[in-house]
Amino acid sequence: MKVLNMARLAAPLLLAGCAALPPSPPVDVKLIGFNDYHGNLQSPGSFAPNLAVPAAQRVPVGGAAHIAAHVNRLKAQNPNHVVVGAGDMIGATPLISSLFHDEPSVETLNRIGLEFNAVGNHEFDKGSAELLRLQRGGCKLDAQGRVDLNSCQGAKVGTPVPFEGAKFQWLSANVIVSATGQTLLPAYGVKRFQGVPVAFIGMTLKDTPGIVIPTGVAGLEFRDEAATVNALVPKLRAEGIEAIVVLVHEGGVQTGSLQDINECAGNLQGTPIARIVAQLDDAVDLVLSGHTHAAYNCRLPNAKGRAIPVSSANAFGRVLSDIDLKLDPATRDVLSAQVTNRLVDHGIPPDATVAGVVRGYEALVAPRAAVVIGSITTELPNNAADAACNMPAGELIADAQLAATAAPAFGGAAIALMNRGGVRTPGFTFKQRANEGDGNVTYGEAFTTQPFGNSLVTMTLTAQQLKDVLEQQFAGCRGQLPTATRLMIPSAGFKYRWNGAKACGERVHSVTLTRDGRTETLVDASGRLPEPAREYRVTVNSFMASGGDSFGTFTGGKAPLGGALDIDALVDYMARFKAPNAPYAPGKRPEDGGTPRIQRDGGTACPTGADTNP
Repeated sequence: MKVLNMARLAAPLLLAGCAALPPSPPVDVKLIGFNDYHGNLQSPGSFAPNLAVPAAQRVPVGGAAHIAAHVNRLKAQNPNHVVVGAGDMIGATPLISSLFHDEPSVETLNRIGLEFNAVGNHEFDKGSAELLRLQRGGCKLDAQGRVDLNSCQGAKVGTPVPFEGAKFQWLSANVIVSATGQTLLPAYGVKRFQGVPVAFIGMTLKDTPGIVIPTGVAGLEFRDEAATVNALVPKLRAEGIEAIVVLVHEGGVQTGSLQDINECAGNLQGTPIARIVAQLDDAVDLVLSGHTHAAYNCRLPNAKGRAIPVSSANAFGRVLSDIDLKLDPATRDVLSAQVTNRLVDHGIPPDATVAGVVRGYEALVAPRAAVVIGSITTELPNNAADAACNMPAGELIADAQLAATAAPAFGGAAIALMNRGGVRTPGFTFKQRANEGDGNVTYGEAFTTQPFGNSLVTMTLTAQQLKDVLEQQFAGCRGQLPTATRLMIPSAGFKYRWNGAKACGERVHSVTLTRDGRTETLVDASGRLPEPAREYRVTVNSFMASGGDSFGTFTGGKAPLGGALDIDALVDYMARFKAPNAPYAPGKRPEDGGTPRIQRDGGTACPTGADTNP
């Protein structure tokens, strides 16, 4: 009698049974993203989903406690969740964070639940060593090695002492320490959802060295964003990772007039983020971007022509990107990604824990922030007032810097130039905030408008160098970034005219300086310099003096003399306009003669990108 091999008989039955099993259902993941928080612990004001909403109907948004509440509500919709950022979570922050070395920004982000964050350019405002301290924790030390008086305030606000450091991981795959060849911070982070890994690659904009103080990025190399991502794809796949999300601190702006937070007018054509996505490996499934402080919800073509989701969540905690991912548990790839940008409105109660931390810092900063330093007659915004790119808030700052350095003992300046990127939103508001009274400007408001803590530097430049640096304002000209046009704001009495249709080196003409009742011509209407070697003392902030914003001409200035902090110069100047004195009124300086400081031939709008003649 034959003995049957039951195991062999059973095998086909088992295989048949396995084949009949239905495939595993997709793994659903809730991804929550935002960018450019910039330490806005408090609400940045009112906002709406698009520009069609009248100002009176816009609603209060943002603030750390409400961001946390909205994040918590989204997390509750799915146990598989992750919170990520696309950079500039610190730096250029209001007084409530900056005074305390941005420890409040990190502590509130920890409690909001941020897990991975790309390093932005502003993370380097105080240098890489300070960024690493904020990542790792510990108190900030002064020059004598003692704990800074404004660091490690946890005992007063309900957070750990010493400072806890970031519970989230900063990521930057393309920032390399030159001495070691290693990344300054991890290139990517991985989180698993029901066994399926998702990689988050952090990317800093390649042009960071041109827009931060050089000492802040000394010894670092910034590599191409797309090439860095693509080089990581084989490594991730070797680790069994197929789902790839890129967090990149670079962006674009919609071309349409509506600017709806869930639209993609113009498909971001020609913008830096569109160019980056167009080079990305097909393995990348989703891109979260930032830097431009814009909101958009796009699908942009990658290197293979496949449209992938690309989003940005405006700035200052006004918007969150609510993203639903479906992962295939068998292939480990992303099956779909649906993005919805949502306002962080105040329609739900704030998170109590985060609100407590914010209240603690509000109490610490209030005595200093509430001091009225002067008054103004009208709103002085930080955006362009006209097609020539005059800026009311920047003019006030430039005037303050000239006043601080005009005396021979303090530099003997005849001209001051202010970089427009150093004048932060919203500028100087006329309508009262925190009950200080209409028209009054507080120290907190001034600091929020000019938060970098730069010192003033007065140097000698020739008329030719002044012409060169004014030409250097335009994209791709004399070392300026190819994607940036940056019109500086001059102090009273200094005027120039420009023509965006001309070539590099020929755009600026009619440069004059009026002082002591006399007007000198540095560059005539034809672009000729009557006295190219004539010297002028010029004041800029230390960021610009060291070549920041790609103004390399300033590094050739002679006889540099350091001066006061920019915020101190502004406070001192505003004292001239404090009651009972008359308030500051824009356009009233006699040196200006009633005409704008910057004038233009043609054009309909102030350019912000590569196009100098919109």
